Amino acid sequence: MFDYATLKVIWWVLVGVLLIGFAIMDGHDMGVGALLPWVGRRDDERRVVINTVGPHWDGNQVWFITAGGAIFAAWPLVYATAFSGLYWALLAVLWALFFRPVGFDYRSKIADPRWRSTWDWGLFIGGAVPPIIFGVAFGNLFLGLPFQFDADLRSQYTGSFWQLLSPFALLCGVVSLSMLVLHGANYLSLRTEGELAERSRRAALVAGMLLILSFAAAGFWVAHLPGYLLTVSQDPNGLPDPMAKTVSVQAGAWLQVYSHLPWAKLVPGLSFVAIVVSMLAAALRRPGWAFVASALTAAGIISTAGISLFPFIMPSSTDLRSSLTVWDSVSSQGTLGIMLVAVVIFMPLIILYTSWAYRVMAGKVTLEFIRKHDKSAY
Repeated sequence: MFDYATLKVIWWVLVGVLLIGFAIMDGHDMGVGALLPWVGRRDDERRVVINTVGPHWDGNQVWFITAGGAIFAAWPLVYATAFSGLYWALLAVLWALFFRPVGFDYRSKIADPRWRSTWDWGLFIGGAVPPIIFGVAFGNLFLGLPFQFDADLRSQYTGSFWQLLSPFALLCGVVSLSMLVLHGANYLSLRTEGELAERSRRAALVAGMLLILSFAAAGFWVAHLPGYLLTVSQDPNGLPDPMAKTVSVQAGAWLQVYSHLPWAKLVPGLSFVAIVVSMLAAALRRPGWAFVASALTAAGIISTAGISLFPFIMPSSTDLRSSLTVWDSVSSQGTLGIMLVAVVIFMPLIILYTSWAYRVMAGKVTLEFIRKHDKSAY
């Protein structure tokens, strides 16, 4: 079995993989939902849009649930601090997500235009709001969150929901939303045809350009933000103690990892390349390649954020020493080892099942399909 320090790093990577899986699999569902009122201009067109993701969206939620469960089990202090301090933000995500199951199931049950339009906007909220909040949350990690631990390691959060909505955090929300809209638009181009596919292609080009601008602006902003540095760290193999370290703040510190590990510069660089490739493939009407490139874009952007923050997971702006890192916010060595075995067994099964499900449901969703299955389609 791996030593404790290695397990800590492995679980940092695995949580990142789960977040990337969520962004790729559930992200294109959310991107489709965010595009629904704009791409579909008639009721039958909107039903086509909904039926491209209807059979899969709930299965894709596995990545979201698994990521949350992994954070709870692998990083209990992060889970406890985030879910108590960011309670209203996370509750807003859940409220938005509530629109998705009921919207998919009830939207087409009644032929009243007002009924269907209401659920269309509900699905839009369920697709657009969570990515924005997730992006805002990541932005606040770079700024530091106002929490601290007392002598008994009880977390005390002193901020409010509205304090999370700083200009930089909102910019990160734009990055997150445009990233998933690009991914969703490419998926729609792949699964639809005719005018719907053409509108989706144009939406992908707009989202891609917005993503390039916002991601570049966020990177420039991060370069000038006060970053966190571990000046005295605890033994990586030692028992977790978030108060057994010293942290300092220094302008541009979030980018120091790229000086220590030159290969890490490839991650943000390849992210920009993936965005451009996705837009080029969309412009050339190659939606399959565009979708693969936008998936790589999501992986690159999330990896860029994780690498820039490392080893910090949840920095504190109130008490620097209370900042949570990869080394001091984790579960026991035994817990991490048992969870690793479970991941090795079950993650391939999830990937195989998901691949099979998408293969069975592959193909274009057309207006003729909706008209033929008017009573059974979403």
